[in-house]
Amino acid sequence: MSTDELQTLLAGKLETCQVTVENDGHTYHITVIGDEFEGLNAVKRQQFVYGALNEKIADGSVHAVSIKTYTPAQWAAQ
Repeated sequence: MSTDELQTLLAGKLETCQVTVENDGHTYHITVIGDEFEGLNAVKRQQFVYGALNEKIADGSVHAVSIKTYTPAQWAAQ
């Protein structure tokens, strides 16, 4: 699966979030920014994003991911 295809998939499933996907040749690096993460711990945030990826992980299209999640305020503070 190409980086652009994964970006499109995630943007479609996480419609209210800003999604960025990069690939270093081995791992997809996914950054998701959204109000949905407000008040969620790190595990719940990861589960939210993995929910959108499960089908592609299960069929082998996606195998190695690194996920970073932020609220808009956290992203702005970086």
